[in-house]
Amino acid sequence: MKVISTDKAPAAIGPYSQAIVLKDILFTSGQIPINPATGEIEGSDIAAQAEQVMKNLSAVLEEAGTSFEKVVKTTCFLADMGDFGTFNEVYAKYFVNKPARSCVAVKTLPKNVLCEVECIAEV
Repeated sequence: MKVISTDKAPAAIGPYSQAIVLKDILFTSGQIPINPATGEIEGSDIAAQAEQVMKNLSAVLEEAGTSFEKVVKTTCFLADMGDFGTFNEVYAKYFVNKPARSCVAVKTLPKNVLCEVECIAEV
């Protein structure tokens, strides 16, 4: 196993890694909309927060030597399923290959953010 870590994405806020590579498969931890430069939540609406989540995922994917095009599965967590449509608009700009996906609404996300996304990708 290889631990993936980059300062271009938020540092883990608990006892976990940003991502792990096992053989040629990357497993990312969930990314929330923290701006790694400031440590603050970026954006107050779902569109802005989803954009920051995608930037954070991009940084982790890049550090592992892969990209959105090689993602095979995502799991998306929303604070409010009413944000599903707007979230999908942002998501579709990045995941153009349409990987398998689960998307669920949850009661609360870390730091009360509106979305979190994790993925599995080929390296």
